[in-house]
Amino acid sequence: MNTPAKQTPLHAAHIASGARMVDFAGWDMPVNYGSQIEEHHAVRRDAGMFDVSHMLALDLAGPDATPFLRNLLANDVSKLKDAGKALYSCMLNEQGGVIDDLIVYRFSDADYRIVVNAGTADKDVAWMRKRIATIAANVTLQARRDLAMIAVQGPRAIERAQAALPELSTSRGIPSPFSGVRAGDLLIARTGYTGEDGLEIAVPASRVEAMWNALLAAGVKPCGLGARDTLRLEAGMNLYGQDMDDGVSPLNAGLSWTVDLKDPERDFVGRAALDANPGTQRLLGLVLEDKGVLRSHMKVFSAAGEGETTSGSFSPTLEKSVAFARMPLATAAGEEVEVEVRGKRLKARTVKLPFVRNGQILV
Repeated sequence: MNTPAKQTPLHAAHIASGARMVDFAGWDMPVNYGSQIEEHHAVRRDAGMFDVSHMLALDLAGPDATPFLRNLLANDVSKLKDAGKALYSCMLNEQGGVIDDLIVYRFSDADYRIVVNAGTADKDVAWMRKRIATIAANVTLQARRDLAMIAVQGPRAIERAQAALPELSTSRGIPSPFSGVRAGDLLIARTGYTGEDGLEIAVPASRVEAMWNALLAAGVKPCGLGARDTLRLEAGMNLYGQDMDDGVSPLNAGLSWTVDLKDPERDFVGRAALDANPGTQRLLGLVLEDKGVLRSHMKVFSAAGEGETTSGSFSPTLEKSVAFARMPLATAAGEEVEVEVRGKRLKARTVKLPFVRNGQILV
């Protein structure tokens, strides 16, 4: 018997707006509201909003919060000096595989907010609780299912959000890039998953529909999972379960920049495995030169050897098919390669990611 998909507090609002709903990580989520392409362009050119309430916010607090996170994560939270500053990191298993990728916000050495992916939320919480018990950390971990989240993204996202939401009318309400501020019972973060400027706002579930409707009235376009995927692909941002998972090292997934090895005394989970197994692959972008569409799990043939696509789609901004490919380390950007698509080898070129950032084509 199938378990019914979970619903976010905005489910009724999606239905009222004519959303086409699909199952995503056990949640009934909008894939689009009519035109995925229009939603994609709205974010690149103006402002769009996404319901990201399926993701889970966790509050970690206590005197051992900072040393616990320095042991738990591959990136080092001690780099966060200012209140509200955010850090992107992978959380690894003992074998160096990625349990999840997440964002952590520091408000003090004893007060953090962590946001994890929907499909891995239960696994993440169980792993964190196990680690708390293993090292006897003096911390508490609280899952905040009482919160909903809206991501407002695009070059006019902040302008339109300020027009809609009184909480953003003061300068304190707009954080600096990759930071968050608390404004009453909101957490307003200058983060996103689209390659554009914007905000991710955590709000009590009881208030989220009113916030959604206010943003709608201010001209922010509702966007679904389809546009979110093509936007993050253009922006060179990994998707958990597709571009990496618990069997893939961040060193092979284009995430070496999130692994901090500077402090030799910091023994984080998975460090020994990464030290023993340096990366053997690199993540590159592919732009298809022939006609066709790139998808995941397609073979790529290069002078340095075979690789494989991990994500692929049509890029509305480039008007070409693009992909991520995990390739041998010796493969360079700018090379001509071939991709096996439905039994045929099609020409593509490798590029350094991202494809698009802040509305600008970079390849």
